[in-house]
Amino acid sequence: MFMGSSPEVLALIRERAGSVYPNIKVATYSPPYKPAFTEEEDAAIIKAINDADPDLLWIGMTAPKQEKWTYSHWDALNIRCHVGTVGAVFDFFAGTYQRAPRWWQAHSLEWLYRLIKEPKRMWRRYVIGNPLFLLNICKERF
Repeated sequence: MFMGSSPEVLALIRERAGSVYPNIKVATYSPPYKPAFTEEEDAAIIKAINDADPDLLWIGMTAPKQEKWTYSHWDALNIRCHVGTVGAVFDFFAGTYQRAPRWWQAHSLEWLYRLIKEPKRMWRRYVIGNPLFLLNICKERF
């Protein structure tokens, strides 16, 4: 199951997944695009996931929203499968957003490519978020 993104991107994912993996059954759910969901919206998302009873659940709603949502609703999910929070991978697989060129990927610089391409959207994640993450790791370690 693919949960997140827009109905248009999810339709492209269903189409591509069906051609790449002809025997796959793909379920999708597009939640409202907003910073936080209401209790009713959370309940609808949980019901859709539980009703689909997926073998694999991919959640793509941007970081850290997708991780926070998954963590806070984990106990309500009545599923027995791997859950991956994947963000932009939906757009990459659907072909609506291009990944960094191979050289950037091979040198672990895809984050820098994305920062250059979308500075207004990505700067907080990389300039503030990453150092805070490293600081918290160091606090836990020592």
